[in-house]
Amino acid sequence: MITIQPKKGNLLIAEPAIIGDVSFNRSIVLLAEHSHEGSVGFILNKPLDYNINDLVPEVEANFKVYNGGPVEQDNLYFIHRIPDLIPDSVEISLGIYWGGDFSKVAELIAENNIKEDEIRFFLGYSGWGANQLDDELKSNSWVVTENIYKNEIIGKDYESFWKEKMLEFGDEYSIWSNAPENPNYN
Repeated sequence: MITIQPKKGNLLIAEPAIIGDVSFNRSIVLLAEHSHEGSVGFILNKPLDYNINDLVPEVEANFKVYNGGPVEQDNLYFIHRIPDLIPDSVEISLGIYWGGDFSKVAELIAENNIKEDEIRFFLGYSGWGANQLDDELKSNSWVVTENIYKNEIIGKDYESFWKEKMLEFGDEYSIWSNAPENPNYN
């Protein structure tokens, strides 16, 4: 599979060969930062059994919380597509923003001014040190693709996302789209 060079806003699609990696098996990661110093991203398709109200009781909403990655899983992060409503947001790319004033987010949720498809919450993030992601790319752990969904990716259905990408890639990837997540179940 020919992949593009990683950059902010690209997607990392876990290769089927990552079987056994609890954090990244069948993951799709949005790169929020990529430089010679390292990379940061958020796993988009690993929902947890929590909603935002479970973690922040004063925020009365049932917005899903996702496993953003294995780093700092005791911290809450968020991406969104409403920078005009959330001060101090940082643009990743394509109208997708990272972070901002959380007290404003809580206020907007309480006023029903944020919809679940406009924001996504994560516990933890995915991080790579200098050259670490490049090494993983050389060992064929990831396929790097452009984010064709732009900021609509925030509301993307997570359940079939990885399978969808495998079917898009075609050839030998199509076979993996229907394989069980754990090959021992086969």
